[in-house]
Amino acid sequence: MITAQVNSQYNFEIDKTDDVLLINGEPVAADIKPLNGSAYHIIHNLKSYNAEVVSFNPAMKTAEIKVNNNLYTISVKDQYDTLLEKLGLNNLNSVKISEVKAPMPGLVLKVFVAEGGEVKKGDNLLILEAMKMENIIKAAADVTVKTVKIKTGDKVEKGQVLLMFK
Repeated sequence: MITAQVNSQYNFEIDKTDDVLLINGEPVAADIKPLNGSAYHIIHNLKSYNAEVVSFNPAMKTAEIKVNNNLYTISVKDQYDTLLEKLGLNNLNSVKISEVKAPMPGLVLKVFVAEGGEVKKGDNLLILEAMKMENIIKAAADVTVKTVKIKTGDKVEKGQVLLMFK
């Protein structure tokens, strides 16, 4: 069984037994025809729908689907995700970082964070110039900055600790 959540509001249980699709325990008969790699034409209960997969993230098990020009965000959990959640093991893969090290020698052009600041995954931390190229170093997880060990204009070596997190 698969559980799907649409737009963080609506929950559905989806199952398939003997070529019969069940949604919330009810059989659903729909005529689904692929149009191309990501678009489908669906007829259900004498109504026609055009559906297109806009984006798909298999690692996060999420997708954005456009149905008749309405965009829906869908997140899916299979039986293994549900079991891990029940056992309290669903956050084992969350990223935990304690510091950022310089990936290469270079010059710090700009620091975007300050000590005590909250940073979200993907936020810019600093700009490091190396070999006449500007490299934006981004946060790998949601963290709080503990210590900023560099400032604009500092020269850094590969592997040098630049920022520390709580």
